Amino acid sequence: MIKLYSWTTPNGRKVSIALEEMGLSYESVPVNIGKDEQFAPSFLKISPNNRIPAIVDGDVTLFESGAILLYLAQKSGKFMPDYGSEQYWKMMQWLMWQMGGFGPMLGQAHHFLKYNAGTSEYSEQRFHSEAKRLYGVLDRHLAQSPYIIDTLSIADFAIWPWASRFEWHQIDLNAFQHVRRWYLELAARPGFQRGYKQPLNVGDVPLV
Repeated sequence: MIKLYSWTTPNGRKVSIALEEMGLSYESVPVNIGKDEQFAPSFLKISPNNRIPAIVDGDVTLFESGAILLYLAQKSGKFMPDYGSEQYWKMMQWLMWQMGGFGPMLGQAHHFLKYNAGTSEYSEQRFHSEAKRLYGVLDRHLAQSPYIIDTLSIADFAIWPWASRFEWHQIDLNAFQHVRRWYLELAARPGFQRGYKQPLNVGDVPLV
């Protein structure tokens, strides 16, 4: 059985949502980042970058959520187009977009808009503006596609948990109607709802 070392964060929820949607058996192992459990020597053997999520699947140990999603898609044979196809590369570019931009920039928005509001007006404006720009990029894309690609894929699993914190980003999803449509459709899926609650089985999916 796959062991998922995780916490209730967007990056952690990417993997638990994927596991639920793929129907793979797994055990959630909480790593409380609020108590610095990610620095425990036992966890560093699994994730040397002291970040969640990480998985152990038999002899396979992986950290970095994007790598884990690719591994799980290959293992399950689900939610990833055929290698080398046009849809495969579209999926990959949006997965990289999330990992290189949407996630890191929204993480900064969390830091300055929610947890450290009032400490730096410049930083708040900078990352709020970048959050709105990125939501706009996503909205324009979803105006032309039902999901991130033609069918539900691990790219949706990667991006959706970050969008689920739209309130933290001070984003009104009604201003991004295509993101809103996509967000609510996925929020209604039982696999997303179960995965969102991991690893503590708490917290409901935020609705618009």
